[in-house]
Amino acid sequence: MHVFDRKTKIAQRNRSVFLQNPSTYDYVRDEVASRLADRICDISRKFCVAVDLGCGRGHLSKYLTSDSVDFLYQCDSAVEVLKQAPHLVDIITSKLNSSEEFLPLRENSVDLVLSCLSLHWVNDIPGIFRQVLSVLKNDGCFLGVMSASDTLFELRVALQLAEVERIGGFYPHISPFVDNVDVGELLYRVGFNLITLDVEELVVHYPNMFCLMDDLRGMGESNAALNRPIHVHRDVLLAASAIYDGDTSPRQRCTEGSTPSSVGSTYDTVPVFVKDYKS
Repeated sequence: MHVFDRKTKIAQRNRSVFLQNPSTYDYVRDEVASRLADRICDISRKFCVAVDLGCGRGHLSKYLTSDSVDFLYQCDSAVEVLKQAPHLVDIITSKLNSSEEFLPLRENSVDLVLSCLSLHWVNDIPGIFRQVLSVLKNDGCFLGVMSASDTLFELRVALQLAEVERIGGFYPHISPFVDNVDVGELLYRVGFNLITLDVEELVVHYPNMFCLMDDLRGMGESNAALNRPIHVHRDVLLAASAIYDGDTSPRQRCTEGSTPSSVGSTYDTVPVFVKDYKS
């Protein structure tokens, strides 16, 4: 079952490269990548061959060192984005323009698979988990972070309420995200062992809803669901903005470093750590 339009998503991400100062929009991926890199450093072993699945502009690889990885495959479906991933000084790298839904590597050839916020647009999550398991060597590791179910829930609710009020129904404007429990069950079903999951929340403050939507476009994270609406009525957007600005919880408005006029938006993530022992 296909939920997402992969061609549209790749086009969105490629277009984002040509915006003025595209790295301005990397703040969420960079922060999550930094946290994931800390987890990699906590592992007391060196990985000969690693894969960064959906590497983007090298958000994760810039935090890696030769103390952890010898050779790194940088894989991404958006070729213009992939071009901006830097070659590393102390780690041998190879760039592969390949879909996040397909790992073009031999079985039992990789020691570590990494993925940082690149799997929430994949149509077949169990399928890519099976491929990760297949390419990993015995005692290999899979470390990743996926966008989870509460990501952008403030924007989702605001748009839904506005559309119900103005047109009597609503369309899917925000990608359906996985639940952390579902991720664990899927990993177990495809054959992974020693699964560790966590939940982390990152709240970013924006002046208003339209600034958030502009940043999502700059990230290449606009809606790419197959049943997405082509256009959103102006009055729906204005109503959603009023709801979004007014209904954000006091907890989010009072986060340290925010201003009274800023509105919090939640990025909910599921860090995944799997150490696999194949029988």
